[in-house]
Amino acid sequence: MLYHLFEWFRTAGYQFPGVSLFQFITFRVLVAVILSLFITTVYGKRLINYLQRKQIGESVRELGLAGEHSKRGTPTMGGIIIILAILIPTLLLANLGKVYIRLMIVSTIWLGIIGFIDDYLKLRAKKKAKEKGVAYKKGDDDGLAGKFKIFGQVMLGVIIGATLYFNNNVKTWREYQGVPKAGETTVIAREVNNRIKYFVEAKEPITTIPFVKSHEFNYSKLLPNGLRDYTWLLYIGVVIFIITAVSNGSNITDGLDGLATGTSALIGVCLGIFAYASGNLVLADYLNIMYIPNLGELAIFIGAMIGACVGFLWYNAYPAQVFMGDTGSLTLGGIIAALAIIVHKELLIPIFCGVFLVENLSVMIQVGYFKYTKKKYGEGRRVFLMSPLHHHYQKKGYDEAKIVTRFWIVTLLLVIFSIVTLKLR
Repeated sequence: MLYHLFEWFRTAGYQFPGVSLFQFITFRVLVAVILSLFITTVYGKRLINYLQRKQIGESVRELGLAGEHSKRGTPTMGGIIIILAILIPTLLLANLGKVYIRLMIVSTIWLGIIGFIDDYLKLRAKKKAKEKGVAYKKGDDDGLAGKFKIFGQVMLGVIIGATLYFNNNVKTWREYQGVPKAGETTVIAREVNNRIKYFVEAKEPITTIPFVKSHEFNYSKLLPNGLRDYTWLLYIGVVIFIITAVSNGSNITDGLDGLATGTSALIGVCLGIFAYASGNLVLADYLNIMYIPNLGELAIFIGAMIGACVGFLWYNAYPAQVFMGDTGSLTLGGIIAALAIIVHKELLIPIFCGVFLVENLSVMIQVGYFKYTKKKYGEGRRVFLMSPLHHHYQKKGYDEAKIVTRFWIVTLLLVIFSIVTLKLR
């Protein structure tokens, strides 16, 4: 909103200090980070106090883990402040006319609502147990049913996939080989690094393949020639899978104080670099990566997300004063997945989201092996002491803060490696 106001001032000829600053993405990114930090640190405390007054506290299962009793009653649903700290700077500072910004706003609100409903139903179950005078035992069926969560994630995947595939404003620029001929009006000339280069707009379902010199891959190549008219179905299916997997991975990772928050912030830095580089013609040309017009505007949204996560860590770091709940964890996972798809870096997700992936796999392996051994031997056996993986290390006696810090370090290394892949081919 402020962006559009200052843009109107500039085009109308009003001259006063600061009008031209809003033209620069870097300035708006920095302001977005500062504003989101301010919202989470200042108003985060007020939210915590409100949640405490309303007795909106976390119920902890008896898992035999160190420190689990101290977490009982800690306010949850803190993800509300993360969502607000992302949306407010974005609405104020970003160009709301860009399709990518609109898509991320929809994604944030959509998953935020799903997570909020899940948290609310869990709290309602706890309240009912209290009114009946019976001991409340947290269960898997207290919140929103798993099938409804999945349905919500699938529908968001359909929205994102269909928008990216069919919207005419979603395009990439490819370098035009040779000199344009007379009458070729689709060719765009730009001066890049002191040279005139020619580009053509392309609308294809492509992604980036890491470590490969010819690093672009078209999804239509996965289908026979006779079925390539249905590439949109394949593409939307891939988007649905990624949204669901990463969103649930973030949700599973949110089991220790600050783990999901800090991990998401680091991943956000990675995606911010990808978005800014792919949205800047000079950098895209230098790095030999695809140029995506209007993508640079996403850096403002990502800056707000990073600031929101870092600010939330002020209260969520060990020992946590508030938990984000599904309201925050589902939303952050969905945001990360959507951003990776938009910047055409979805094949790098297993690397920079490595912690989410391992946490997901640990649960799948544990459950699968338990069922297999129970069927074969009549007694279920386990690969890990407990899943997800962070609980395995807790069972081994590692301090919670040390586990979180080491997972952050692993994520940092994976993020750096992912950024290196821009030139490592």
